Amino acid sequence: MAQTVNLDALIPREDFDNKEDTNGIPRNVSTLSITDLKYDSFFFANLRKPDFQRETNEWDSDKIVSLVESFIDQQLIPAIILWRNANSSTFVIDGSHRLSALAAWVNDDYGDGKISKEFYDGRIPDEEIASAEKTRNLIKKKVGLFSDYELAIHHPEKVKEEIAAKAKFLGAIPLQLQWVDGNAERAEQSFFKINQQAVSINKTELKLLKSRRKPSGVATRAIMRSGIGHKYWSFLAIEKQVEIQMIAKEIHSLLFEPKLTNPIKTLDLPLAGKSTSTQTQSLILDFVNIVNSDKFVKEKYEANDVDGEMTVQCLKNCRKILYRINSSNPSSLGLHPAIYLYSINGRFKTTSFYALLHFINFLEKSKGFDKFIECRELSEELIRDYDYLIQAIVRNKRESMKAYPFVADFYVMAVGSLLETKDVKETVEQIKSSDKFSGILKDASLEKEETLSSTFSRSVKSATFIKEALKNTPKCAICGGLLHKCSISIDHINRKVDGGLGNSDNAQLTHPYCNSTIKN
Repeated sequence: MAQTVNLDALIPREDFDNKEDTNGIPRNVSTLSITDLKYDSFFFANLRKPDFQRETNEWDSDKIVSLVESFIDQQLIPAIILWRNANSSTFVIDGSHRLSALAAWVNDDYGDGKISKEFYDGRIPDEEIASAEKTRNLIKKKVGLFSDYELAIHHPEKVKEEIAAKAKFLGAIPLQLQWVDGNAERAEQSFFKINQQAVSINKTELKLLKSRRKPSGVATRAIMRSGIGHKYWSFLAIEKQVEIQMIAKEIHSLLFEPKLTNPIKTLDLPLAGKSTSTQTQSLILDFVNIVNSDKFVKEKYEANDVDGEMTVQCLKNCRKILYRINSSNPSSLGLHPAIYLYSINGRFKTTSFYALLHFINFLEKSKGFDKFIECRELSEELIRDYDYLIQAIVRNKRESMKAYPFVADFYVMAVGSLLETKDVKETVEQIKSSDKFSGILKDASLEKEETLSSTFSRSVKSATFIKEALKNTPKCAICGGLLHKCSISIDHINRKVDGGLGNSDNAQLTHPYCNSTIKN
């Protein structure tokens, strides 16, 4: 899938929930000129997106360039639909990507320019910088920079003949506008109606759009952008806003750092794949809901947050479980991403991520961490060698949100059986013949990748590295589970209270949990 370009900073968001009468608003124009999209123009300065709109980051470089080409060549571009509130802010009801693509060209900002840097406090991911530069180079090659068209007005001899010729007509090319009449409620209804017809919004995204003031929605937005960018939480108490930003930044780091690159050449993998994936927003919302949905009274969790307390607690719960999964926190099990969250060819497994959250919640409620630790080494051997069984469950259920409880049950059954049998193969046979999984796993078998190409694919390169690297990965001296660099504790073999010294002969590598809990 082509890397998309993040144009979200170009048109800021605002809450348009303004119930004032719209009578007396200045007469609306029917067209725009391309210069109206300059950053310092009167029109562009007052242009806004509804605060609940999805991020403007779904177009790739080719689509952006194609839109700019279509405009310059005076081809048909669908009308932009706008609404103006009583404060004279102009909201984009439909056409945000079209306007943003043209504004990106005019302002030379494809997610890495002055506007974006100010919006994100200079913290722009490397992947987005690369996408922006790719788009800019493509613009130069196929269209020409907007600054070249401006230069052509007075100095046509300094630019290409084609640009000089087209620059003469550029100011006269109109962008067609349509306007929604009425109050904010009617504008919001129009937004959802138009956007569901034009580009299909999946259920998770639609839920996020409509939960913009609920704890889950605010927490998701905050985590998504590491607490920077548009403040979807600005309606909450000031002290809670600060706390939300701080915790969201930490959660984002726990989920997405270090950055995932392909092919994989390190086992230092992030817990949640790429932060710039088109599915990241849905993944974070699901993450927030899986962690929190059973920790609050349903009516309170699904209601709008009034002061920020619920959102902060949601974020704290999310941080707590990530501490438990893989961190330097004393509670950390140090679960290795390469075993639990990635396939052998380096593909991030969304379902396994959800299942691991569910599994940790189960261990928390059943006070089963010590039992898991007792058979952890064998559990990891089973997950690594029989990953195809987990994939069979996912294929059977077809959707991650439907499959993950079954994968979590697979883990639970594995732990229970391994505690009795101490044998991986026997445990696998017990699971396959169980009432819950016999129909799903009956014919499951390991499928080997078939290829006629003489060139190694990225998945083959990743698989080769992961297999070799796992052989040399150190193990916890207490539980035998694999150690990850983000979750290593140095333990006294002979405890300090028993006279153990702090020298290398009395030191061993362990997971933080094994050191702080099992050992004691």
